[in-house]
Amino acid sequence: MTNLPLDSSVNIVSDTTELVRGQEQQFLERLRPLVKSQSVRLDLSSVERIDAAGIAALITLYSTARQANREFTISKARQRVREILRLVGIEQMLASRNVKDSSHSDSPVELTAV
Repeated sequence: MTNLPLDSSVNIVSDTTELVRGQEQQFLERLRPLVKSQSVRLDLSSVERIDAAGIAALITLYSTARQANREFTISKARQRVREILRLVGIEQMLASRNVKDSSHSDSPVELTAV
């Protein structure tokens, strides 16, 4: 891994299809150091399933990014994942003010934590 400037940004594509209990700790161990040191855009296009543990992991990453004055962005969430994020209210917590409501489309949603 190369040393990047503190204000740099990195795009990460999630390599998991499920962000669920039992997998969240490994997910956090991989991403927490990154969100502490740089802005991260997390592509969730491969995630088909998320549960409370996965949601808690996203909230943890959001909080870690905020504490480090970094940006944490979630992009390309599938419809099912977007619905769950919206249902539990995490979408509002993470949504950028300029993101349009895509509840009636299949286009990816982008959520931002600043």
